[in-house]
Amino acid sequence: MQTHDIRRRFLDHFVKAGHTEVPSASLVLDDPNLLFVNAGMVQFVPYFLGQQTPPFATATSVQKCVRTLDIENVGITTRHNTFFQMAGNFSFGDYFKRDAIRHAWSLLTSHVDDGGYGFDPERIWVTVYLDDDEAIALWKELAGIPDERIQRRGMADNYWSMGIPGPCGPCSEIYYDRGPEYGVDGGPEADEDRYIEIWNLVFMQNERGQGISKDDFEILGPLPKQNIDTGMGVERVAFLLQGVDNVYETDLVRPVIAKAEELTGRAYGKNHADDVRFRVIADHARTAALLISDGVNPGNDGRGYVLRRLLRRIVRSARLLGAPDQTMAQFITVVRDTMAESYPELVTGFDRILTVSVGEETAFLKTLTSGSKLFETAADSVKASGTSTIGGAEAFALHDTYGFPIDLTLEMASEAGLTVDEEGFRSLMAEQRQRAKDDARARKHAHTDLSVYKDFVDRGPTEFTGFDELSSEANVLALISGGVRVPTATAGESVEVILDRSPLYAESGGQIADIGTISAPGLQVKVNDVQKIAKTVWTHKVTVETGQITEGDVVRVDVDPAWRKGATQGHSGTHMVHAALRQVLGPNATQAGSLNKPGYLRFDFSWQGGLSESQRADIEAVTNDAIGADFAVNTSITDLDSAKAMGAMALFGENYGDRVRVVEIGGPFSMELCGGTHVQHSSQIGPVTLLGESSVGSGVRRVEAFVGLDSYRYLAKERALLAGVASSLKVPTEEVPARIESLVEKLRVAEKELEAVKAANVLASAGDLAASAERIGAVRAVVAQAPDGVGGNDLRTLAADVRGRLGSDPAVVVLFGTVDGKVPFVVSANQGAQDAGVKAGELVSSFGPAIGGRGGGKGDTAQGSGSNPDGIAQALSGVRARISELA
Repeated sequence: MQTHDIRRRFLDHFVKAGHTEVPSASLVLDDPNLLFVNAGMVQFVPYFLGQQTPPFATATSVQKCVRTLDIENVGITTRHNTFFQMAGNFSFGDYFKRDAIRHAWSLLTSHVDDGGYGFDPERIWVTVYLDDDEAIALWKELAGIPDERIQRRGMADNYWSMGIPGPCGPCSEIYYDRGPEYGVDGGPEADEDRYIEIWNLVFMQNERGQGISKDDFEILGPLPKQNIDTGMGVERVAFLLQGVDNVYETDLVRPVIAKAEELTGRAYGKNHADDVRFRVIADHARTAALLISDGVNPGNDGRGYVLRRLLRRIVRSARLLGAPDQTMAQFITVVRDTMAESYPELVTGFDRILTVSVGEETAFLKTLTSGSKLFETAADSVKASGTSTIGGAEAFALHDTYGFPIDLTLEMASEAGLTVDEEGFRSLMAEQRQRAKDDARARKHAHTDLSVYKDFVDRGPTEFTGFDELSSEANVLALISGGVRVPTATAGESVEVILDRSPLYAESGGQIADIGTISAPGLQVKVNDVQKIAKTVWTHKVTVETGQITEGDVVRVDVDPAWRKGATQGHSGTHMVHAALRQVLGPNATQAGSLNKPGYLRFDFSWQGGLSESQRADIEAVTNDAIGADFAVNTSITDLDSAKAMGAMALFGENYGDRVRVVEIGGPFSMELCGGTHVQHSSQIGPVTLLGESSVGSGVRRVEAFVGLDSYRYLAKERALLAGVASSLKVPTEEVPARIESLVEKLRVAEKELEAVKAANVLASAGDLAASAERIGAVRAVVAQAPDGVGGNDLRTLAADVRGRLGSDPAVVVLFGTVDGKVPFVVSANQGAQDAGVKAGELVSSFGPAIGGRGGGKGDTAQGSGSNPDGIAQALSGVRARISELA
């Protein structure tokens, strides 16, 4: 059965059952919570929430959806797709569980000649939410499914929400057993590759609040009406009915792979690496075409970035398969031809789709050619050095200088068996944004033409003289402004200067760049930053202060000595902290990133769990003991194998060739491969003061420290602060901790006493509130504002106490509190009030808008909160009026 037929049968089935057919919404909706429409019910959310009245009681649609969280897994497995079609039927307060189950079972198991899909009912399994006995009974009654093919599952699997505040409810999922050749027995709980989920019936009845996971969120209360939202995966049904193993082999996806086979000469199904690329092309081409059709353009953030990423993955995959340079037009044409029957907008908007996609391909091919070569150079250097990590600086240069996206660098690194210092990359990105904000200038070369540097990369590396001297004579090879070479620059202009040699350190290996000057008679130039181009050419970001600098000039280049001193202290201090960490924690505390600059260092390392106060103290002590030992700092150049034999460690993010530089501090205490600048003796580092330790990701911790004079300044400030506290407490500094502990304990006792007094006052007010009860219809009602500051659990306790004092007569208590500008409320109704028609949960809507709040509950108790204390008076009158109507 063809996919278009599957879609049509679904819609026809529900139209015949009285549903209104609704076209698919755009993939882009004005919803701040969603990048793209990712579920069939998204366009109906206002109806489910009761915010809008639906123009129909029931509806059916086949919604185009895009989910991008698993882009990196697309192609690697056959289960991940970015684009998919979700067929759904919806009821807005019309039918509920019984008819939802009946409709689904009928369509799935009816004979093909009768408009159904013809699935074997004996191979269908269902799952239900843990306590949904009603759904189980209906599956048995309506479908005859036996107990052994019904499984109960928890909230993470069978309680649906969009992952954000909105409608939610228990669900029942329908699975199809593909047979023992696809996995083990035992139903969906045992193997979801054998038992494929094809349909999810959501019994939408509640509204969820904020939460952090699938099974950890607040249920705010019931929706205005019970609704039905179902989603059937069209692609999953297609591969089952078409007798193929996965979606990539279905009639709407396989043709794109066939086109890729035709263009590349490779065959799908021969090896995993090629198959991944074929699947990336097939999946992303469909997604990209439909995104462009819905108005998305490639860009550098948000939706545009996702589209750009998809298109670039297509281009790169095609190139790796051996396709000619231009393939996008053929892929997009196949998507149009295969998908147009269901999405005619692919035909009407094809010119734009083609223009956008091919334009992005053309631009990226230029980037890919240059960037891939640079990446390969970086990867070869990393492998030659015996390490496995491409530095954050290199990844940043690829991204910012050549437009090579970080995700592509990560993918290529993974394929090469390498990793990337993502933390280092993100740090450089953050620094770039900060510098752009502070200095109003670009930090790298995002807008420059690669060709402007080509001659200098080809010429050979800049000679770095900064290990041996802080001043060098150099020749000005070029001046670059706005991405083009210029012959001269005069006072007030900011340009890039490329020299044949330089003592200024270019940022790399966690050490930020030197600052300094370039000068000649009548010329003074301030160097603000130094970066590497293709890891070999130094580009100096400068501001001309006086005179004129001209290409071909012979100049003097000086490093700011104070800056270099601080930089070497920071870098050598990083080595010392690294060695101390390994001494205190053991060899598993391996480096995961670093940054050092004058007066400051940070060091990331692999470690599970936070460090104890004792461990932090030991690390600081070991570091400073080694600094006080005045170890000599020695450097040597050797081959990589010899360095490894010496026990030298590779500094994270550095790339090394056959000849490497070994930095040794105190013999075995610290020995690392490093291209940075260092002090001559460890005592020159000065004191190191750890500022703290924190988590920067799963299994990665970070320590930060001040070094040298910055450490002295920090300690002096801390000493002054402690002295101030001691003076205020009128005790010697050594007694401050004990005095503070004593004061804290007194504060705890006082707070407990205050809470006890507060609770007593709350309960004392219960009598007055009960005495204020008024007769409204058939019930006694207390509708009032509680004493100031009463909220949360206290308010609920108070409401229960007041209700109890009203005896067995029908009674309802509605109390509003005011706490920090919020309006908590509680509604409590006894059984007599409920029998009289006054239910707590139903009263909330009568006053919620007045206080800008909402909440919910059951017949006996409801609670929630609002944000408008000025609306309490209106809320009081509103709830009285509603009680009068009900009672």
